[in-house]
Amino acid sequence: MRFTVLTLFPGQITDFLKKSITGNAMQKGIISVEAKDIRENALNDYGKVDDTLYGGGTGMLMQCDPVYDTWKSVCDKDSKPYTVYVSPKGHVLNQKKVIELSKKEHLCIVCGHYEGIDSRVIDEICDEEISIGDYVLTGGELAACVIIDSVSRMLEGVLPNEEAYSNESHMGGTLEAPQYTKPEDWHDIHVPAVLLSGDLKKIEEHNRIMSYIETMNKRPDMFERLEITEEDWQKILALKKTLCYSS
Repeated sequence: MRFTVLTLFPGQITDFLKKSITGNAMQKGIISVEAKDIRENALNDYGKVDDTLYGGGTGMLMQCDPVYDTWKSVCDKDSKPYTVYVSPKGHVLNQKKVIELSKKEHLCIVCGHYEGIDSRVIDEICDEEISIGDYVLTGGELAACVIIDSVSRMLEGVLPNEEAYSNESHMGGTLEAPQYTKPEDWHDIHVPAVLLSGDLKKIEEHNRIMSYIETMNKRPDMFERLEITEEDWQKILALKKTLCYSS
């Protein structure tokens, strides 16, 4: 899969993504990441790409032409990349959107800075706006890296196998069940006996019900959207009582 990021700070993108799992994916040729410097298409000799806001306001706004010309430079003759503007105005990124984006051949992410980008060029070139949370960053680079990292994990060959991501939080609308490693006892807290039993069927069922409980406790907003059978409700209540969870 091909990722292209339009940015004023290409080093922020490449320095972060060249490490760890995304770095390995690039070395294997599963993904490619190119950070295009918008300043290369500045309208002057000083690399200036912003100007004051019409109607007044604090700060500077990135101009249309440098962004548009940089975007045009990555478009193929007969097609354009699926283009996303990372913005606090966008729909908040979730796992469903990550999976959807992972099916694109070429994803172009536009990063704003200062007060953002002239709305006209965003409307012209972008297919959608995406936010990574209800807060404001100084620029879009961190958000772009989050999107690339989360999308890359869905691609075949990036992780060891499908199980490495299919059982994780948010994949099925719930949070992942708590996980443990050695030692069995730590600070007088014991790993649940079922996880030591070797009975894979019982372990799978325990983790399935625990994922409901984890979601109930930590993300009640997600839990309210789940459709839970009466049988599973009984299992949830029984396991909560066993583990001394408060209701």
